[in-house]
Amino acid sequence: MAGKSKKDPLEALMAIPGVGKATAKKLSDAGIKSAAGIKKAGEKGLVKAGLTAAASKKLIAGMTPVASAKKAAKKTATKAKSSAKKAATKTKAAASKAAASSRKVAQKVVDQKKGSNKVKTEKSKDGRKGMTLKIPKSVEGMSWFRKKE
Repeated sequence: MAGKSKKDPLEALMAIPGVGKATAKKLSDAGIKSAAGIKKAGEKGLVKAGLTAAASKKLIAGMTPVASAKKAAKKTATKAKSSAKKAATKTKAAASKAAASSRKVAQKVVDQKKGSNKVKTEKSKDGRKGMTLKIPKSVEGMSWFRKKE
């Protein structure tokens, strides 16, 4: 059974600009494990952790752009995802509308053509009841044929 691979607890701190292995070790020993922890501790907390006042000021000043950059990246990603979803919905709606429109046009054409394909009939002349089909003797007698002038 494979267990979770344990990450070095100092790695998260060392990913922050201005934090090396020694600084990360001091922060970790003081219970500060992340960028949020550094912000929460403030300058006084960092000094208590073993950093100099100048280093703690520099670290806090460097944290603001990192946090805001992360926030901005997350916001941008969320916005992109949302706009992609909206675009997909609009495309689907447009396709559905186009399909419905084409079905409507096709039905209209079928309804218009219903009567034109009927075979003509005439009253039978030999005394029988009913109608006799009037079948054309040549192509020229067919309803679709038009003579060219």
